[in-house]
Amino acid sequence: MKRILLPTDFSDNSWNAIKYALELFKNDTCTFYMLNTYTPVVYHVEYVLVNPSQFGLADSIKKVSKRELEAFYEKIKKTFNNPNHSFECLSKFNSLIPEIKEQVKEKSIDLIVMGTKGATGAVEVLFGSNTVHVLNQVKCPVLAIPDHFSYEKPHEVLFPTDYEVAFENKHLGLPLEIAKKHTSRINVLHVSYGYDLSETQEKNKQLIEHELNETTSLFHDVSNQNVEDAINKFQTKNKVNMLIMINNKHSFFENLFFKKLINHIGFHLKIPFLVIPS
Repeated sequence: MKRILLPTDFSDNSWNAIKYALELFKNDTCTFYMLNTYTPVVYHVEYVLVNPSQFGLADSIKKVSKRELEAFYEKIKKTFNNPNHSFECLSKFNSLIPEIKEQVKEKSIDLIVMGTKGATGAVEVLFGSNTVHVLNQVKCPVLAIPDHFSYEKPHEVLFPTDYEVAFENKHLGLPLEIAKKHTSRINVLHVSYGYDLSETQEKNKQLIEHELNETTSLFHDVSNQNVEDAINKFQTKNKVNMLIMINNKHSFFENLFFKKLINHIGFHLKIPFLVIPS
């Protein structure tokens, strides 16, 4: 059974992400945990020092949170009614990132699916503060769904890599599972600056070739382009349905991509983006 966490702020974008998850895994036996975190809008010093319940703020916000979660659950039952899927609603008095970390550990979560912006519609604010923080801080695969993206099967998957990761099942298990169930073609994109692969990179390339031998895969080499441009050009030329990357803390992706470009790609993201922690 797959365990999937669905953080929601009850925005249209988060509902869109939930719909995508339910479609992508419609033939899988899954437990979905819908999570809403809440904190009082105003934190006065006396509020922090005194028991919050004396002010009644937490209670009223909790009621709203539970009511909205229940409404989403009823909407799911009415729209999908899939016997393969079970749901649990989690209304938590906490900040989003610490609560996600706690739930990932407590529930042994396999995947987090979330939207890229929230109710405010301010992509820069929410993608910068929430989704990117989850991508960088939570040790769990995250699938980010862009606003207004209607579900389509991930037939063409783009997988950029620098071959600096010694690929293991923990990195490729979920992408392989998605590829096999949806007959996806995985396009492995290597971006270089004119240098030959090192011995380590060659070895890692052989590892990924071996791991992908049961799926349809193509290997592409692009030189003298930055990673972002290479990804965007590939997406323009090909009908890509999903972007998958490994957040490798020890390669050039940490400096070149994840610190600098993940925000930028996030702001212009037009397809689902699956990030696997290394």
